[in-house]
Amino acid sequence: MPIYEYECQACGHIFEVRQGFDDAPLTKCKVCPGKVRKRIHAPAIQFKGSGWYVTDFPSEDRKKQMAAEKKEAKGTPAAADSAK
Repeated sequence: MPIYEYECQACGHIFEVRQGFDDAPLTKCKVCPGKVRKRIHAPAIQFKGSGWYVTDFPSEDRKKQMAAEKKEAKGTPAAADSAK
């Protein structure tokens, strides 16, 4: 169940509530009879970088490709290794 944050428009009280996706949003403050609104935040999870999912469960071909890319990054050309 997600946690939503609400702010009272009358008194400024901020509080969190655990609600299901199908639950109706709250309309009244817990402290005063004022109206509340949901506060919007950035998500807690962020995916950064290029293709984080590619390296999770790579196929054999992808493992070879990643090894070649790693060698190239270190300055050793992959073509020279495969010619040996």
